Amino acid sequence: MHQEVLDFWFNDIEPKQWFQKDIDFDNKIITRFGKLHRQAVQGELSSWRHCAKSALAEIIVLDQFSRNIYRDQPESFAADPMALVLAQEAIQKGFDQELSLSERSFLYMPYMHSESAVIHEEAVKLFRDLGIVNNLDFELKHKKIVDRFGRYPHRNAILGRQSSAEELEFLAEPNSSF
Repeated sequence: MHQEVLDFWFNDIEPKQWFQKDIDFDNKIITRFGKLHRQAVQGELSSWRHCAKSALAEIIVLDQFSRNIYRDQPESFAADPMALVLAQEAIQKGFDQELSLSERSFLYMPYMHSESAVIHEEAVKLFRDLGIVNNLDFELKHKKIVDRFGRYPHRNAILGRQSSAEELEFLAEPNSSF
């Protein structure tokens, strides 16, 4: 099943679909991977953590599919801590070195999604070493926001958090969210 996740993410869809909001695409993921996502959140895919490819698949399910399945809902971020821990463990095992650059980008993505300044320090190193300039640029933009606010203000409304005046001013700026 992990290969089905990887084939879908890296072969069956266009890379532009990874980061755009599209209800039809979200529904496709819900239909095809909704049950698998529930299993991942429950920790039932632990057998996938023995090799690079299957570990990556579990991280994609938790980190990326959550955002599609629960678009604009608090649950879209609920699996982020688990995805981050799994990414950290995969890196400690050296799994990232067994993956292509594109695959490695998604192994590192939970670092970018973190609201921890400490984690973003690690993320900058990972994305710099990866060598994909566009990914590093996005990480630096994410880091700047977390360094400034200690969180992502564009998540506040979804998560029921009160925005500060400074965050509201920031959110009114063009391109303030991802």
